Amino acid sequence: MNLLSKGNTQTCEQLVEEFTSKAQPTNPEKIVFSGIGVNDVYNISAPFEDEGELVIAGRVESRDSEHSNVYFFVMKNGEWVPRENAPVLEMQDPFFTKIAGELVLGGVQIFPHPTLEGKLGWRTVFYKGRSIASLKEFAKGPDGMKDLRLVELEDGSIGVLTRPQGEKGGRGKIGWTRISSLSDLTIEVIDEAPLLEDQFIDEQWGGGNEAHLLANGLIGVLGHIASFDEEGNRHYYPMVFVLDPETGAFSDMELIATRSQFLPGPSKRPDLADVVFSGGLVRKSDGTADLYAGISDAEAQKITITDPFLPFEQKFSIKEKSK
Repeated sequence: MNLLSKGNTQTCEQLVEEFTSKAQPTNPEKIVFSGIGVNDVYNISAPFEDEGELVIAGRVESRDSEHSNVYFFVMKNGEWVPRENAPVLEMQDPFFTKIAGELVLGGVQIFPHPTLEGKLGWRTVFYKGRSIASLKEFAKGPDGMKDLRLVELEDGSIGVLTRPQGEKGGRGKIGWTRISSLSDLTIEVIDEAPLLEDQFIDEQWGGGNEAHLLANGLIGVLGHIASFDEEGNRHYYPMVFVLDPETGAFSDMELIATRSQFLPGPSKRPDLADVVFSGGLVRKSDGTADLYAGISDAEAQKITITDPFLPFEQKFSIKEKSK
């Protein structure tokens, strides 16, 4: 018997309808950044500890541009300010994890498209080091792929979430594979990762933003599902699902927030007003979790939700999982 069962493929609209009947998020809060001029900070990571200090990595760019840098911010006098002497990385949408005791940090690197004049291409780039100060680039993903994520598993191997687009992934679907060590993270391995079948309809898309190793060895995935409406506006919703790294079985997605639960604010463009980009989830001992998110490609906020992974930890024991 599979631990995790997957039902019919669900659309954004169906997930939103289900979400409205569940416990709603609380305590929306804008995250205030300073020291970056008139630039916006959005699509942030969750806070993480580095050399004894809490740090947030954030995408910093002007309102009329897609060319961004990732800054590392620390809290001072109630505001997040750039950390002195920290590196500034030329990329978008930062994320982090810890593997083999090291910090692994990544983001999206843009570059002139090799065949389409005036267009941009993109890829995911990875850095690692004992601390932010010692980060060194060690790998790149395939051209055209965002939302590559890594997670250290119970046995020390590494889970890899992929998101191909085009012939294999359409507008964007999630794949999964495992590698023995970071040295095995190659473009070929990423390209060959099998897709999670029937997770998205072809007209919509999604990706993983953060992977959590749960207490029972399952993987809790924080991600997003997205769609266009008839006017061409984008709709991005933060979602979660759980994956068994041994079998590849995975649960249905569920939404954990929508734009309306966050505070009103600006958007980069009118078509991005209904965008919530999952940045990171901080699970807390009281059964709740703080979701850190980019809002409308213009700012960052956090909101408190019921810990979406706790039911899976309570339902599935390690003994049951090994059957």
